[in-house]
Amino acid sequence: MSLSISVVLLLLIIAVIFLRNGALKLSHALVCLMLGFLLAGTGVAPTIHDGINATAGLVSSLDP
Repeated sequence: MSLSISVVLLLLIIAVIFLRNGALKLSHALVCLMLGFLLAGTGVAPTIHDGINATAGLVSSLDP
């Protein structure tokens, strides 16, 4: 468990650096993809899922 959290934190830091750089390349996208898969295996996954569902519900209720 601690190894998984360490890898998640490392990938999160790398993803933030890549996004701040402004040049998201294929290698950067792969790091973000790995971060997503690792986050899905942590205890934070239900919170992220609920947040995405709430945001999608809010966006779908908007009337253009």
